[in-house]
Amino acid sequence: MLISNIVKYVKTLMNQLPDTFAALGDSTRFAIVERLLNEGELSAGQLQEGMTISPPAISRHLKVLRSVGLLHQRIDKQRRIYSVRPEAVQVIGAWTMSHREFWQSSLDRLELALSQESQRK
Repeated sequence: MLISNIVKYVKTLMNQLPDTFAALGDSTRFAIVERLLNEGELSAGQLQEGMTISPPAISRHLKVLRSVGLLHQRIDKQRRIYSVRPEAVQVIGAWTMSHREFWQSSLDRLELALSQESQRK
């Protein structure tokens, strides 16, 4: 049963991938995820430190990141503690790696074309 729940959750994350990329397209949300990846669990107040946005704005960004499945929130007394969901990062990584071959071959063709162009000059 646990395995089937994990499979369902990963499928949900895959279906939300466009929304996930849209959420990460915002520089503030991207910075939040980067900070959580580097520092681990942080409260909303800690995340706001060093940023020039208001508490309501940070809350809205966190809500967006939670809604696409990137963040986990737990409650510790009156604080909300946030962390990145590893499975969400794995889904992004899997999608990226599945397209790596396409991009690598495209870049190889571009390099060859540029090399041929420079030899003609």
